[in-house]
Amino acid sequence: MRTPVALLALTLCALTPLPAQAATDTHLEGRLSSGAAYVMDVPAAWNGTVLLYSHGYVPAGLPNPAQNAPGTATLDSLLDQGYALIGSSYATNGWAVTDAVPDQLATLDLFTDQFGTARRTIAWGVSYGGFVTTTLAEQHADRLDGSLAMCGLVQGGVANWNSTLDSVFALKTLLAPDADIPLTGFADRAQAQSAATDLTARTTAAQLTAGGRARIALAAALNDIPGYNSTTQTEPGPTDWDAQQANQYAAVTGLLQLPAFGWRQEAESRAGGNMSWNTGVDYTAMLHRSPLFKEVTELYKASGLALDSDLAVLNRAPRVSADPAAVRWMKNTSVLGGRLTDPQLDIHTTGDPLIPVQAESAYRRAADAAGSGARLSQAYVDGPGHCTFTSGEMIGALETLEHRLDTGRWDTSPATLNSRARQADPASEPRYAAYRPGPYPRPYDSAHPDGLRP
Repeated sequence: MRTPVALLALTLCALTPLPAQAATDTHLEGRLSSGAAYVMDVPAAWNGTVLLYSHGYVPAGLPNPAQNAPGTATLDSLLDQGYALIGSSYATNGWAVTDAVPDQLATLDLFTDQFGTARRTIAWGVSYGGFVTTTLAEQHADRLDGSLAMCGLVQGGVANWNSTLDSVFALKTLLAPDADIPLTGFADRAQAQSAATDLTARTTAAQLTAGGRARIALAAALNDIPGYNSTTQTEPGPTDWDAQQANQYAAVTGLLQLPAFGWRQEAESRAGGNMSWNTGVDYTAMLHRSPLFKEVTELYKASGLALDSDLAVLNRAPRVSADPAAVRWMKNTSVLGGRLTDPQLDIHTTGDPLIPVQAESAYRRAADAAGSGARLSQAYVDGPGHCTFTSGEMIGALETLEHRLDTGRWDTSPATLNSRARQADPASEPRYAAYRPGPYPRPYDSAHPDGLRP
């Protein structure tokens, strides 16, 4: 157990000032003025680097403790290496970027007050926390030296909610055309939950028929939900369309139960209305761009349904329009611009069902357009699931970012990342691989927003 201490002893190096040193490891917990909880762990032999951790999405109503690492094994390993680890809970749950950013900065301020100025500050985070991390990197570069976004929602808020809408719009239009199931603009959480329950039931029934399965695969393809997306699944063969679709079905029902309705309702309550739309979208063109196009066409052939007819139905169906004020709120708070002053490394699993790996293409597009492309590097773990990195894969990525900060050069080859990951966690086989994701279905960033207006 790490014992809190009150007094810190200052040691000096002849060449470079060292951070304050404690007689023993220090563990601090408390609350910020916003009400957010914070937690800090500082080893006695602090190496001068502080890692500011941003946690993932926590739904409304669930416990929201402060977090300063993605897991106990990673925390213990990094403390043993001398890193200081800090993070907050954010003052609120849900789509909390407007609370998360100031709370993370306040946590960093408090750390500096307690322990002195770090020689290096790195922001890092997972999932929604990868989005918070990237927001910090773009907007508060003066406070950081670099950033690491892991399985991050780096396509930004508008693109995320538009892609979520595309999938549920296809399910509702093709599986429940006459049902009164709202997809946006929920009056409250109860209405959102009722809509989720109804559309989930329709989807579950459709899974029992070949035509229903083909249509679910089409809806999954519009959001690039992969056919191997969970560590509980057996990897299907490259042409085992039925097994791939069954895996997608599991992910689609998860999307309906959580992000597409309940999480959307919470985000809409912050934005003041519906912040996504599909006016002007050509679903035929979108499907042709999807890496899942072949699977969908084969499942439609087997079902006897006409894919072109269903796409025509989607393209003729009444569309969902956005509330302009809600779009402005989301754009002002939750759209990334790719403007990086310091190096950022992104890592992503190839089989992510919640934040598809194509999100990295969206952020690459933004960074290149903003002239920051050389500061961004992206690497890929060949495996299923959302944020299912091993401790070694995360620490290897962190060490790779630090190498870039030390030398001014990126070395994010799979061989280098796997070597560092294996050294950090010899018990797990690392899975970094050469990979290039396809384009994000509907990117939207401040450098060049999607041309389809709400």
